[in-house]
Amino acid sequence: MDPQMRLALVTGANRGLGFEVCRQLGRLGCRVILTSRDPVKGQAAAQILLDEGLSIDYHQLDVTDEAGIQVVYEFVRKKYHRLDILVNNAGIYLRGEDNSVMTLSLDALRRTLETNTFGALRLCQVFIPLMKKNHYGRVVNVSSSMGRHVYMGKMAAAYRLSKDALNALTQMIAASIQTRDVLVNSCHPGWVRTELGGRTASLSVEEGADTIIWLATLPADGPSGGLFEKRQRLEW
Repeated sequence: MDPQMRLALVTGANRGLGFEVCRQLGRLGCRVILTSRDPVKGQAAAQILLDEGLSIDYHQLDVTDEAGIQVVYEFVRKKYHRLDILVNNAGIYLRGEDNSVMTLSLDALRRTLETNTFGALRLCQVFIPLMKKNHYGRVVNVSSSMGRHVYMGKMAAAYRLSKDALNALTQMIAASIQTRDVLVNSCHPGWVRTELGGRTASLSVEEGADTIIWLATLPADGPSGGLFEKRQRLEW
């Protein structure tokens, strides 16, 4: 691989926002590792981008599988010896199970946290040391305005709690790094026309990916430990 080519890994990337992030990073000259739980869907998505002339690898990854995360880490470490960009995009919203906080089941909450929060934490724990070793890293945790305290409500309780916790993790991880070589931020992509956002959402995937790409390619003096929407910092 060209030493000047940045290496990016995107989770939950076989469709929607994650897929578009892979495409845009590829168009910027990055080599991108597209990951997904379903290998058939993921390989098909990767092939689309390969056919567009982009530099794409595929690797199966379920972010709730700690052993699987370690397998991906070893693949990246042995093949490329570094990771420059990590986009924690994988997320779930359990429709029909994610109810009011007063009726929410702990099982639904656990499953949501496992993907939306714990998965991002595990990936940061394994890849940020590699970024620090190579003196460069950009981490983007794809969050939601539903996790902001100013918008906190009683419904979609598991999803809100998972994104609130993800925002807290972003702040804690950024504070723990103690180097400007690695920048860690959360972003709210907006209401995007994806399977999660629905067909009536106001933003295209291209528009939703904009802030993610911006944070993934920040200059050395860029922010860290913040929550952003439309490239503007938000209050928690």
